[in-house]
Amino acid sequence: MKRLAVLLSGRGSNFIKIYENIKSGVIKNAEIVLVISNKQDAPGLAYARQAGLNAIYLNPKDYPDREEYDRAIVDLLKREKIDLVCLAGYMRIITKFFVESFPNRIINIHPSLLPAFPGLDAQKQALEYGVKYTGCTVHFVDEKVDHGAIILQEVVEVLDDDSVETLSARILQKEHIVYSKAIDLIVNDKIYIDGRTVKFKKV
Repeated sequence: MKRLAVLLSGRGSNFIKIYENIKSGVIKNAEIVLVISNKQDAPGLAYARQAGLNAIYLNPKDYPDREEYDRAIVDLLKREKIDLVCLAGYMRIITKFFVESFPNRIINIHPSLLPAFPGLDAQKQALEYGVKYTGCTVHFVDEKVDHGAIILQEVVEVLDDDSVETLSARILQKEHIVYSKAIDLIVNDKIYIDGRTVKFKKV
C-alpha cells in the first residue's frame, strides 16, 4: 500500500475526489496518510479532519524563508514514510530542496495543456489568447513552475460564450478524473520516465 500526502491551500476539491476514489477502489494500492495546508482556514483541511485524516496546518510566517518552511514539510513527509506527494491547489512554489528530497515523487495538476499557459490564471490566459481547446495536465514536479514531465492530459473545448468561471468548471470536471488516473498509474508501477517523457510499461 503506497502512502500518499496531499498539500493544499483551498477548497481541496481534487483532494476530496482522490480520497473518494481511493475509498471506492478507483485508485488501488494507495492511502492518504497526511494532508498539509499553508492556510489555516482551508476548506480542504477541514474536510480532511472530518474524514479522520492526519491534517496539519503549517504557518509559513513561523519560518524565516521558503526553504526552512519546506524543510519542515519534508520532515513531516519523511516521518510518515510518504511514497507520493500530491499537490492539489497548493499555492506555493516549492523549493529545490523539496524537489530533490522527493525526486519524481511529487505530482501536480494544472488547468491547461502544458506547456501552454503555465503559472497563475491559466483559464484566463487561454480565453485571452483565443485558443479553441485547452484542458488540464498532471505532471511530475521539478524545479521550474509547471514544467516537469507530463503524465496525463485531458482536452476541453473552449466555447464562444465561455467565461473564466464556466471554462474553469468544465476543466475541473476533467481534473477530478485525470488526477486519480495518474495516481493509480504511479502507485501501481505502470509508468516510467524516459528523459522528460512518461511512458507506459508493457504488460
